[in-house]
Amino acid sequence: MAMGWGELVFGSIFAALIFIAIGIFSLVFWIMMLVDSIQRKFKKSDERIIWVIVIVLTGVIGALIYYFVVKKKAKK
Repeated sequence: MAMGWGELVFGSIFAALIFIAIGIFSLVFWIMMLVDSIQRKFKKSDERIIWVIVIVLTGVIGALIYYFVVKKKAKK
């Protein structure tokens, strides 16, 4: 069965909205982790600089790494 133009347009708009939502969520998460790494008191002063550089240069991947290595560990 062939898709009609209406279904194709609706599907495209829906997919675009999903990608936009994921992008916004990723940006907000990245900013939250960057702010947390700047404000956090680390045992060594160099750690803050290293984490900020990692988060800035690697983007969301670095923010995820920071979340699981530092933030989640600090909650325990």
